[in-house]
This record gives sequence, structure tokens and C-alpha cells, in this order.
Amino acid sequence: MNLENKTIIITGASSGIGEATAKKLAKHGANVVLMARSEDKLKELQKNISNDGGKALVATGDVTKSSDFKAVVEKAVKEYGTVNGLINNAGLMPLSYIEKLKTDEWEQMVDVNIKGVLNGVSAVLPKLKENKGGNIINISSMAAHQYFPGGAVYCATKSAVKMFSEGLRQELAPKYGINVTSIEPGSVSTNLTSTITDEDIKEKMQGMLEMTTLESEDIANAIYYALSQPDRVNINDVYIVPSEQQ
Repeated sequence: MNLENKTIIITGASSGIGEATAKKLAKHGANVVLMARSEDKLKELQKNISNDGGKALVATGDVTKSSDFKAVVEKAVKEYGTVNGLINNAGLMPLSYIEKLKTDEWEQMVDVNIKGVLNGVSAVLPKLKENKGGNIINISSMAAHQYFPGGAVYCATKSAVKMFSEGLRQELAPKYGINVTSIEPGSVSTNLTSTITDEDIKEKMQGMLEMTTLESEDIANAIYYALSQPDRVNINDVYIVPSEQQ
């Protein structure tokens, strides 16, 4: 896929992996549609991309609201004519031990990590079918493969994303030429851990903080790799972890 003038929606674009991916894809000629709730951060990113010669559109929205996602797609189509791809990157990771019963946090993870992905796919799929091709990239996690303390609900949400991605691939790639990829990173240096409120988990996280983690740009490079393949090639899964992580 030549990214020149391809329109790609990126959720969670205001920071971390989303921000790095937007810069990477814009550098390679894509029209990036920046979706997140923080308009100020998105406008700053749009300015940076424009200053580097790229094209970016700010489209604020909450991934947990299907109406917001549909409005973002409409805005993208109005600006660029169509949509060629979606990167479902928005996610939360408020880890906690089950016995703490932080049920509000459980529900937030389900809403953002799973329902947000479903909302994105339902919003862009009609356009991708109309185009007879395109890409859907879902950010899953190493957590889809193995449980870690405090991660029961988070691991469950990322396992759901991984399996949903495989279902999408089998249903959409052969019939419509829509390629689907699950990106599954290990520990990445982002603000994802800032949502953790369980003090016991925070203490255990100290060991991981001492490890050399992946950078957001590493994941952006993996996403670009998946997107830049010929239409005949579907990169099913990209499992990428820090060299020091077991």
C-alpha cells in the first residue's frame, strides 16, 4: 500500500503511540485524521505535522460513543474524499487486583479497549468495503498472550482485541481486500500506566520502570511496516517486546 494521499484515522492520537504513528504516516504522505478527546493536544500535533510538510485533520471524539466515531468518519470524507484505514490505538490500563473490586475501572477498560475498537470498525467498514480494500490495525498487547498480576481485566480486553482482529481478517480480507493486523507490544514508554490507582500495583511496577522499554516510535514503525505492504500481503500479528522483557 502506497500511503501517499491515503486517509488514515488514528484514535488516541494526542500522545504516545498515536502521536508517533501520526507523525510517521504523515511523513510518508498519508492524510492523518487525529482522533482523541483533547482538542488542544491534537491542534498542537496538527501544527507540528503541517510544519513538517504533512497533512493532518483534527477530529475530536470519544471512542466509546459510536456517534462520535461516525462524525469523525464524515469529517474525514468531507475533507479528503474517503477513508482508507483505521488504527484503533486508544486504550486504558488501570491495573488492579481483582479483590480490590475497582469495578468502575473494569468498565472503563471494557468501554475503551473493546467497545472503542468495535465502534471504530463499524464506522469505517462501509467506506472500506466501498473502496474494495484498506487496512484496519488494532493495538492489542503482549497481555493478550500472558497474564500478569493485576492485569486480569486488562489482559482479557486485549485478548478480545486480538481475537476480534483475527475474525475481521478472516471475514474481510478474502472477500473485500481489507487487511487486518493486530499489533501486540510489550512494555512501551507511554503514559498508559498513569491511570493506575491501586497502590500495590504501583509498587510492583517499579521493577518494570527500571527496564529499557520500547519507545512509541518503535510501535509506529511496526504499524508503518504493516500498512506499507502490497495489497496481497496481510500482516496478521506483530508481537514486539523489549529485548530485556521476559
